[in-house]
Amino acid sequence: MLGLRDMMIMLGSLALSLAVLIPLVGTLVRFRAHYNPKGLQLDSEGDVQPHTGPVVSSFFGMLKRVHRIEGWPGLYKGLMPSLLSTLVITVFLMVFLSDSNLRHGTYSAPDAGILGVLFYSIFAMLVSLPQVIITNRAITTPHKLPYFNPIYSLRILLTPTERRRPWILYLTPGLLAAQVAHIAYVVIFLRSIRQLLLPELSNPGMPRREEVSLVKFIVFFVIALLSTAILTPLEVIAVRLSIQRNHAAPEFNSISQEEDGDTEEATEYAGADEDVIGLRTDREPYVGLVDCAKRITDEEGWGALYRAWWLTTLGSLSGAFS
Repeated sequence: MLGLRDMMIMLGSLALSLAVLIPLVGTLVRFRAHYNPKGLQLDSEGDVQPHTGPVVSSFFGMLKRVHRIEGWPGLYKGLMPSLLSTLVITVFLMVFLSDSNLRHGTYSAPDAGILGVLFYSIFAMLVSLPQVIITNRAITTPHKLPYFNPIYSLRILLTPTERRRPWILYLTPGLLAAQVAHIAYVVIFLRSIRQLLLPELSNPGMPRREEVSLVKFIVFFVIALLSTAILTPLEVIAVRLSIQRNHAAPEFNSISQEEDGDTEEATEYAGADEDVIGLRTDREPYVGLVDCAKRITDEEGWGALYRAWWLTTLGSLSGAFS
């Protein structure tokens, strides 16, 4: 059990981290969720029509666009679900984390071998998956969501089918496959390669320079760098699938995510004149992991699968050497 001083330090660090990370994570989610098809499309009658939605080609371009259209509140969309989930984890750590572990930073996932870490990671993903879906939808919705009215917000973010049967979120086509594939690649492949080439990094503390082979270090660094080619598409696909609502009936309104006439009152939009991002219609949903990758490539080009790849690279390298 932590003391009062350590609790205050942890809460202060938490507040600072959220203040910095929420706008960056929100921008990343919007950038990867943004539907930006190629210049010419076919309408329902087969005629060629130019794309008229917003065109955003960079992470920082999206950051500026969010601030210009929705202001600071737009940058902090998704704050409440992120804050609630983080507080739950923080309270758990405060209760069960020892004082010495906090000061020396020794808290980590259980060291139970490759399979143990894999199962632990998949279990943690399953627990957090509904929160990830709700957070991503809160970030990408064009509606202004109140901070302290979760019932109203859930009516906007979830379809009637999802509210009646919340477990259907786990059946979102392709989402679990994308998440498990990402975890398996990092835990089984990258972790095994690191253990093979640089076993010294698995020992407690920082190894001495002479204990680490420079050649093996460079080889592992390059492998982790090249892993971006696999991990970035999985992350983009996971974002796209997480915001895809679970319904198929034509009577659903794809904007408000409600049945027509089901809303109690008119919803307020966050942007005054335009939406920050374009969202793909629910009329032709992605039906799986492979289908999502193929449709993104066909409709938007290969570049859409590698949006903000450099952030994945930074995350991959930091995770590989942690």
